[in-house]
Order: sequence, then structure tokens, then C-alpha cells
Amino acid sequence: TDKGKVRKHNEDSMLVRPEAGLWVVADGMGGHAAGDVASQMIVHSLKDLQVGTRLNKYINDIEDRLLAVNKRLLHKAQQTDHRTTIGSTVVAMLAYDKYCVYIWAGDSRLYRLRNSQIRQMSTDHSQVELYVEKGLISREEALVHPHGNMITRAVGASDELYLDMDIQELAHKDRYLLCSDGLTKHLTDLEIQDILIDSTIQEACKELVNLTLERGAVDNVTVILVDIN
Repeated sequence: TDKGKVRKHNEDSMLVRPEAGLWVVADGMGGHAAGDVASQMIVHSLKDLQVGTRLNKYINDIEDRLLAVNKRLLHKAQQTDHRTTIGSTVVAMLAYDKYCVYIWAGDSRLYRLRNSQIRQMSTDHSQVELYVEKGLISREEALVHPHGNMITRAVGASDELYLDMDIQELAHKDRYLLCSDGLTKHLTDLEIQDILIDSTIQEACKELVNLTLERGAVDNVTVILVDIN
């Protein structure tokens, strides 16, 4: 993780718990009050999840804790002078037995590299993604659209938090990438794919962040890589 070249503070937070099969990236909402507090609250709420419970209980625990953080952030925002939003995107990956469960809100992403092909597993909760889905703009136009920073869901953004979730089977030699949008503002999916194919986990993490910094890093950037053996 790096605060980048423009932001004064790093509002990204991450959680790495391989012993629990859990990885999380949270991106505090830039330009809003205490975005770093919001992302840290998410990570803190998940860091002591019990290992060894049934999958459905594990998923329910994650959802319940994120919903509780949502309420706490709304309450915290109401105490501020201007009642500004205090929020954060989140993407969480849970590896359980032969399954990968991923839960997210906002535009922090989960990618999977399988057989040297990258695929974005999560779908951005963003204004430009809605434009693309409705056919109003192309995927290429979305990359430079002025509404690129507008997200439609986040923890702490509204009274009702709707989390998306999906489940896939893991495969031998899968490589998963969790990242904040600070990475994808500067690197294309194909560039990310090339780096993930040719490097070890440590090398790839460094190369992804360093290339983002070389290109100006207008936002905080955070990456987590997970290899499935």
C-alpha cells in the first residue's frame, strides 16, 4: 500500500489473514471526512473472525459486522458539524475448502488470474458502470469519464447497505488480486495480467505499486495477491 503522489494521507486499509482464509481491502472515500477511520473500522471489525466455523456462518458473520460498521459510521457522521459522509468501499475474499467467496461494496475490485487469463470477478458499484450497463457509454469511454470517481455503494454511505456476494470454485494455481481503485486508475487489465503472469507474489505487488507511482498515483493504492496451491 502507498499513499500515492497526490494525497496527503493513506485512506486505504487492508487485512491479511491467510490462517483464516480471509483478505480484505477497504478504500476510505476520498475527499470525505475521516475516510481512513472508515476503512480502518472495517478492517478492525473483521480481524478477529473465528476460524473453523461453517461457511454459511462465516459469511453471515462478515455481513453482520459490515452492517454494524455501516450503522456506526452513519452515527459518527451525524455527530460532525456538517454531517458529511464518512464511508469506505470494501472487497473481501474468503477461501474456504475448495470455494472462493467474495463480498464487496463500491469499486475496490477482485481479479482472478486463471490459465494466464485475467478476469474481474467483482462488478464496480459506480456511476460509470451504470452508464456502461445501459449502453450510454463504451467501456473505453468509461476510463476517462468525468464521473469516474462517483460510487453508488459504500459502507457508511446510506442507511441500507447492500453487499454483493458471489461464490466460485478454487482451482490449482489460481492467483487472486484485491485492489483499491488507485491501481486501476493507472493500469489496464491487460497490463495487470502481464505482471501477474510473469512475477512472484512479492515481485508482482512491488511492480504494480511502483508502476502506479511512476504514472502519477493520483490516489492511494493498495494491492493484495493470493496464490492458491
